[in-house]
This record gives sequence, C-alpha cells and structure tokens, in this order.
Amino acid sequence: MRYSPEALTAFVETVAAGSFSAAARRLRKSQSTISTAIAHLEDDLGFALFDRSARQPVLTAQGKQVLGYVQSILAASARLDELAVSLSEETEARLAFVLSDTLHPDVLEEMLFRFDERFPHTEFECLIGEEEDVIDLLQKGRAHIGLTEARESYPTDIAAVRLPMQTHMAIYTSATHPLAAQKRTEADELHGWRELRLNTYLEREPVLAQGPVWSAPNYLMLLSMAVQGFGWCALPCALVAEFSPAKALVQLNVPGWPRSVAIDLVWNKRSPPGTAGNWLRHWLQHQADPV
Repeated sequence: MRYSPEALTAFVETVAAGSFSAAARRLRKSQSTISTAIAHLEDDLGFALFDRSARQPVLTAQGKQVLGYVQSILAASARLDELAVSLSEETEARLAFVLSDTLHPDVLEEMLFRFDERFPHTEFECLIGEEEDVIDLLQKGRAHIGLTEARESYPTDIAAVRLPMQTHMAIYTSATHPLAAQKRTEADELHGWRELRLNTYLEREPVLAQGPVWSAPNYLMLLSMAVQGFGWCALPCALVAEFSPAKALVQLNVPGWPRSVAIDLVWNKRSPPGTAGNWLRHWLQHQADPV
C-alpha cells in the first residue's frame, strides 16, 4: 500500500476525536507521532487534510472527500486480516481474555467448560479489567479479546460487537449502613454518603464527584468494600448474588434503578483473534441473558 496504515488510522482517529492530542490518547501514542504521521500522509497525497489555523484541526474540503475513502480502506484491511486468520485455520497456543465483572457468572462458567471441551491444548488466561483498562490491554497486545460495558465509540484500531446479553446493575449498601433502613432513597440523598466508585488503572478524564468517594479498579473489590460498610455502590446484580455473603448487602430503592447495561465484545483489528478466539467470539454472540 502506498499510504501507511498507521497514517490512515491517525487521520481517521483525529477526525473522530477532534484533536491530535485526543487521537494520541485513544491510540496510546505521543502527539508528535500522530502529527508526523498525518503530515507524511498529506505529503503523499499532495494537499492538506486539516486547516490548522484554528484552535482545533478542521477538515479541509479535500480532507472531507478523502475521509470516506480512508475509512473504507481501513475497514477492508480489517476484514482481510480476519479472513486470513480464518483461512489459516491455525489454533492459538495461548489466548488471553480480559474479562469484565459485568459478565454473568453462569455464562462465564459455561463458557470455560465449552472452551475446555473444544480447545483442551490451548493455554487460556483470564485477566480482569473494566472500561479503559480493557482497551489498553488490547492495544498493548496483552489481551486478544475482551468484554466491556458498551460505549458509543472506540479507537479506530478496536473492533466491537454488541452482545445479546445485558448486565443488570443496582445500588447496594451494607445491611448495617443507615441507608439500608430507608424504604426509598432519592438520588440526591446518596451524595451525602460515601460513594464506592469504579476507577480504572489507566488515567482518564476525572468524573466530578458530588460527595465523598472511594474507588477501586474492579467491581469485586467494590463489592467487598460495600459489604464492610464503607459506602454505597452500583454493582452487577449477578455478581452480588454469586459472591456477597447472605444478607450482607441491601439493594436500595432508588428511582431509575436497577438498570440494564449493554455489553460489548472487543478485539484489536491489527491482531484479530485466531481459531480459538473466533470460536469464543461467536459463542458469546449467541448467548442470551441467563434466567
């Protein structure tokens, strides 16, 4: 290909993110790397893709025309990579799966059983991660496939498919916490008590807290903190049912809760899953919500 795939990706990501710095964060690159890649692409094309006179880069008329073509090239390249892996029929010696605590424990148990039946000689590694940590592990090549709470957009190098199952979230607190005695709790009342909040390892834009906050990188740790009475927390209902001691947590009656959250299956387009990973992907895509 005459044009560098990295440059094409940097161009599309800059358009989606709105700036060179935001694109760099999403692709886990330095801003200078992104800027240089796009400059080289402009040199190869013979015209500017962005007007850099404003505070943020704005697509030129030529850039707007080029964008659709570049998106099509990247999509076709990703499909070709997946087809090549599929046709090779080579089973990975090792598969790393970054798992979200939002996955229903019954689904995880069945998935592991079926995977062991189908690929008994493949080393299987389970990693725990949520949100940005899942994306980071995929981009670094530390994991091959992962699950995360659904989001509207992903970095250009990350592929995603929405699963038919959902996770059900509710607000919990220890049975000994003062909030547990209330028949109904308004959302504003929660801000007067400590919130136990999910916070990934990877640095991200801070979320403004409306009250005292403790945080942890996964829901299982947050569940443990809630059981010990340190505050209230939004947790996956299935996780609470599976791992919370009997009657240790109380589900609060808060308007708008419980709520359902969609789950996305994600992988890196540059290193698509092999035979075992593809089997896992298709198996999860055909699982309904556990009863």
